[in-house]
Amino acid sequence: MKRYSAFAIAREALRHHTGWERAWASPTPRKRYKVIIVGAGGHGLATAYYLGKNHGITDVAVIEKGWLGGGNTGRNTTIIRSNYLQDASAAIYEKARALYEDLSQELNYNVMFSPRGVMMLAQTEHEVRGYLRTAHANALQGVETEFVGPDRVKELCPIINIDGPRYPVLGALWQPRGGTARHDAVAWGYARACSAMGMHIIQQCEVTGVRSDGGRVTGVETTKGEIGCDSLGIVVAGHSGVLAEMAGFRLPIESVALQALVSEPIKPCMDVVVMANTVHGYMSQSDKGEMVIGGGADGYNNYTQRGSFHHIEETVRALVETFPMISRLKMLRQWGGIVDMTGDRSPIISPTPLGGCYINCGWGTGGFKAIPGSGWAMADMMAKGAPGPLCAEFGLERFREGRFIDESVAAGVAH
Repeated sequence: MKRYSAFAIAREALRHHTGWERAWASPTPRKRYKVIIVGAGGHGLATAYYLGKNHGITDVAVIEKGWLGGGNTGRNTTIIRSNYLQDASAAIYEKARALYEDLSQELNYNVMFSPRGVMMLAQTEHEVRGYLRTAHANALQGVETEFVGPDRVKELCPIINIDGPRYPVLGALWQPRGGTARHDAVAWGYARACSAMGMHIIQQCEVTGVRSDGGRVTGVETTKGEIGCDSLGIVVAGHSGVLAEMAGFRLPIESVALQALVSEPIKPCMDVVVMANTVHGYMSQSDKGEMVIGGGADGYNNYTQRGSFHHIEETVRALVETFPMISRLKMLRQWGGIVDMTGDRSPIISPTPLGGCYINCGWGTGGFKAIPGSGWAMADMMAKGAPGPLCAEFGLERFREGRFIDESVAAGVAH
């Protein structure tokens, strides 16, 4: 793998950029691999990368039915934070946030991690109490957060209206090392590193069936033929239920669309991420100047990746009160992603009833921020055959046992 650097750019400029190689190879699939990962999004590629980096397992195929990063990885609003209430959640999200800090250097690929800080607004007395509780929990968990007052909120984000008539800003939960990253670059960086280790990334290859023998997985059927494996990882977000049915078990998840939009680009006016959970909207400004806006998930199950006008209208209407200036902006584009929601709004990283088959799903609306930590935990589980400490609490059995990790109740929102 050619190393990217300022010297490489200068060298290629002198020869009219004819020496650049493809970031990752597009090989013909072999008949068998030690490990198959279904899903070439951020979580699947991170799993493959840490299988190689941490455990020396490089006989890996990552299979994607579409194009690399074309699912939720490329359809989110890129928020990165770890200020969750429950211990298990805070641990895996903080692991991910910490890995994001040095990910560009580790992958030799600029993922554009921007620790600009994330504010979660408290606009009711109930939220104030809830965020104070979370701040205390984070202090015990070693996660750097604090609760700040309205004046500090206004100082951090001057365009905000803290005296809204319906929902004035009473304070905020502030995580200064939270922020954003370039969603596509995260997938591209992991893919490049995986390819350099000799792993196969196979695009336009849809899994149509899961083969097993004696209660253990033996391979998958695809549109490019049958491929055998010793271990199978299912990391397909909103389509997890479809793959699970192929493997012979059911998941306690539902798939819904989550919508977002960006405005026309404007001059820099906001250098933090703001989440307003009472009105259910969140916003940041991209490096191109667009205001990146997102809200809640659809209220009905669906597999669409298109936006709907009424949902966008609800989100923007709610945010206009808190950010009056955005009322004059034009929408540039909107989109949707298929998110997989569990009942407790926490993920599933677990072995499955089919031997040798493991699943990583249920991230709901908060999957992008977890990519490095999720991949780290999933790779550890697949390499050792059992969940490690980072994902032990996120097993499938918790739903049967009633042992929920209920972040939707704790945080008011699971983004």
